[in-house]
Amino acid sequence: MFQLRKTIVSEEIIEKNFLCNLNACKGACCIDGDAGAPLEKNELKILEDIFPIVKTYLRKEGLKAIEDQGIFTTNEEGENETPLIDGADCAYVTFDENNVALCAIEEAYNQGEISFKKPISCHLYPVRVQDYSEFAAVNYHHWEICDDACSLGKELQVPVYKFVKQALIRKFGEDWYAELEEIADKHNK
Repeated sequence: MFQLRKTIVSEEIIEKNFLCNLNACKGACCIDGDAGAPLEKNELKILEDIFPIVKTYLRKEGLKAIEDQGIFTTNEEGENETPLIDGADCAYVTFDENNVALCAIEEAYNQGEISFKKPISCHLYPVRVQDYSEFAAVNYHHWEICDDACSLGKELQVPVYKFVKQALIRKFGEDWYAELEEIADKHNK
């Protein structure tokens, strides 16, 4: 671990490799698991504002889950998450013609209809950020369904921090990321 401004960063994000391999996993991170995607407080209002557009991209199952549970849910720990369809798929997931899971929010963004790409927790994955009162912990999250992404990242030599560069900049800013690159360069020499 190392400190970077008000973050404590796991060395795994500069040592491990990762490159999503949707041909292999079919977007399993959006349909497996027992909880929705974590949402930051500032994202709740954004989701409410963009929902009239995003709902046109949803599957009927996703729309029903959101109608029943709300645009977001709150778990036992008081954390906000995306709702799930029958405890599995994220309510915002759609599928392309190859049965690859896609995000309805990101699809609306890609079509230029909204300016919000997707929840930052999704954009950052496999990096997870835990906010504490004085700092944020920035960790690599290993999940077996992403083993193909780890293999592809290793083959193509793409470190985790480079794979999630845009998301890290979105979360922490350009200057923070530039400092991270300097630390990674020194670490890898």
